[in-house]
Amino acid sequence: MRWHCLRLFPWLDTRARFVATTPPRATLLDLGSSDGETLGHFAELRPDLRLFASDAAGQPDRYPAGCQFHRADFERDRLPWADGSMDAITCLHLIEHLNDGSLLLREAARLLTPGGRIYFETPHPKSLTLSSPRGAAAGTFTLNFYDDATHVRPVPVGLLAQWVRDAGLRVTGSGISRNWLFAAAYPFYALLPASRQKFTARVHWLGWSAWLAAARPA
Repeated sequence: MRWHCLRLFPWLDTRARFVATTPPRATLLDLGSSDGETLGHFAELRPDLRLFASDAAGQPDRYPAGCQFHRADFERDRLPWADGSMDAITCLHLIEHLNDGSLLLREAARLLTPGGRIYFETPHPKSLTLSSPRGAAAGTFTLNFYDDATHVRPVPVGLLAQWVRDAGLRVTGSGISRNWLFAAAYPFYALLPASRQKFTARVHWLGWSAWLAAARPA
């Protein structure tokens, strides 16, 4: 969907709600930026933001114009930006890929401005019990947690909250991540053959991802 359509109704998408409340012309760092699809959404929703990104691989040629990218191993490398330089950080579906997230948490806490916020998203433990796509769709979409061979372990929100507090941040909220438009479309897609659109609608219907937000004390 086109994220500029969410400018008036950001509450329809959990990620959009977080980004929409970032201050004007703020700095936003996306950790685990991957192919840049999410960064493109953020730029469409908030073209005033100054975007930064980091990933072990990444595809910076596909990132929004002006986005500053740094390649990093989040279990070994410190990030190049100055202390207190980021107003907001997003960390979407990254921590479940790490054996040790302690350095990532310390770096995020260091980079946030006083009062700056961070948003995490990770598969809900319910993903452990879901059936994988079947038939010709097998291996095309992650429904069961271990459909993605790079997943290390699920990170329940309670455990993530402990890590966040240990890093000196204050938990401000948590819940189930959804795009309500996709979720509302699932009863229609449920009647149709397997497709990426159908699986996307299903994970939003089920509440496949959990989120947690935190802030650096002002």
